[in-house]
Amino acid sequence: MSWSVRRGKASEARERGAAAVEFALVIIPLMVLVWGIICYGVMFSYRQALSQAAGEGARAAVAAPTASISSAATAAISNALSSYHQTCGTTLVCSVSSPTSGTLPNGATCPSGHTCVQVTVTFPYRSNPLIPNVPGLGIVVPENLTFTQTVEVS
Repeated sequence: MSWSVRRGKASEARERGAAAVEFALVIIPLMVLVWGIICYGVMFSYRQALSQAAGEGARAAVAAPTASISSAATAAISNALSSYHQTCGTTLVCSVSSPTSGTLPNGATCPSGHTCVQVTVTFPYRSNPLIPNVPGLGIVVPENLTFTQTVEVS
């Protein structure tokens, strides 16, 4: 005598249908979560590249003659971000202060008797994301990514 319960085809079809509905309910939030992780990962990677580019611009400013500090710094920034196809003057805003002593544009001070240059790189990330955000979910990304490096040139 067999104790197993025999199920009909209709019962098996209902279970498969229920599994499909459960899968649909789970997969949508899971995919949104995965896409959000990817979006933030790309943004943080680009944020690190901007920080590195500001540093490269500052190092180029130190090595350049006084007359060409700005052009050397912006060329170094553009070169550092070439893998992202970004150059100064497109959507990327690069500013290099003229060599100065005393108070710099962001309020930092240069030691007395020295001349400093400040290199700032800004990218409007919210209006130009590298990959699109999930629409309608209100995923918040920074409006601008800005990095500033200050170096002593003499």
